[in-house]
Amino acid sequence: MGWYTGVMGENRRALIRMTDTEIDAYLEAPRTVTMATIGPDGLIHQVAMFYAWIDGEMWIETKTKSQKVANLRRDDRLSMHVESGTDYHELRGVNLRGRGEIVEDADQLWRVGVNLVDRYHGGYDESKRPFLEGILHNRVGVRMVAEKTTSWDHSKLPADVR
Repeated sequence: MGWYTGVMGENRRALIRMTDTEIDAYLEAPRTVTMATIGPDGLIHQVAMFYAWIDGEMWIETKTKSQKVANLRRDDRLSMHVESGTDYHELRGVNLRGRGEIVEDADQLWRVGVNLVDRYHGGYDESKRPFLEGILHNRVGVRMVAEKTTSWDHSKLPADVR
């Protein structure tokens, strides 16, 4: 039997795939996402970002004139990749591929900002309003419109392949 097939030809890829509930729980945790857009030269432009997870959707906020926004205005294809684990049997991750929607609506951007402060800066309360207002000045939101999701959780593999 090959490494990717087990008893009766069972596909190991199917074994490690996360359910929608598992993906949601995984992305709900404060992690770093690798965001990939396509640069003006056609090459991949990757950056590490904190992200908001709102109603099952990934969002980031960034400077209006950032390279990633310029890239998305020209070509809206986007990939977002989150992973964790240091040993093979601990590897987990989610890759979202699709389109990046640039959002300039102030209310939605505020919602993204509050989510980010909750996740990465110890929680939002009104005392953090000036901090958040400063962060969001001259910023836009980017909503990941996922068309394809790939996930893996190697802890689901049988012990004989760990």
